[in-house]
Amino acid sequence: MKKFLFILAPFVVVVLIFSTVIFFLSQNKGKGALQVTSVPGAKVYLNNKLLGQTPLCECELKDMITAGDYTIKLVSTEGNFDQFEQKITISSKVLTVVDKTFGPQGIGSGSIISLSPISDKKDTQISTVTFPDAAEVFLDNNLEGQTPLLLRGITESDHELKLTKEGYKDKIVRVRTVLGYKLDTLIFLGIDPDFASASAAQIASASASATALPTAKVLILQTPTGFLRVRDKASLNGAEIEQVKPGETYQLLDEQTTGWYEIKLNDGKTGWISSSYAQKQ
Repeated sequence: MKKFLFILAPFVVVVLIFSTVIFFLSQNKGKGALQVTSVPGAKVYLNNKLLGQTPLCECELKDMITAGDYTIKLVSTEGNFDQFEQKITISSKVLTVVDKTFGPQGIGSGSIISLSPISDKKDTQISTVTFPDAAEVFLDNNLEGQTPLLLRGITESDHELKLTKEGYKDKIVRVRTVLGYKLDTLIFLGIDPDFASASAAQIASASASATALPTAKVLILQTPTGFLRVRDKASLNGAEIEQVKPGETYQLLDEQTTGWYEIKLNDGKTGWISSSYAQKQ
């Protein structure tokens, strides 16, 4: 059986080197491979069934997964981090790679990379989606646009994707494109803690110099999970008392320079949310 290779850069660097391979094996028809890495280690669940622990590679013929749509969940085995959960598609004869770096809410990053066949067998494409969106996309150091972005007519070779957005850490992904396929990249950007600290200091300074504060509201922004947890205290250790959704607005009662907003919920209860996924209005 032919083998495929993948290389991972050191975990201390926010760089994922991805090399995807199509399995031209008749006996593997209808199945694909899955590779999962994380920092720190994590238990891997597929459709709520425990698959193993990172680093994990279902890459041997007997271990490959039936092509289809799945929900993958990573639960960190160290620290008090929120679990990572996302929809993925396992494609026939294709390696899908999931990588996650856990961190305090908003600080962690990750990526999901795979291939999907396209009708034009002479074309090569790259699709890039990021959370949050509107990140600048550089392909081989050339600015191509902002996410979500679909690039067509890409040369079949090794490429470097770089994603940048103000307030977030740069993310670099090295990939290999394949003729007749679209390379799908889903990137989760991690907040730059230095930028967040500077912004919080500016807010605190402005609040201290103001003679009066008008009634303020906060807008809930997009999150990787599609919701934002409301906790009973300004800490990741606080108990979850409610969930709010992107696009909703709530009255702002208080804020802390450590990155938390106290809001008033529709039922009159109050709680704390991470300011990383909320915007004052």
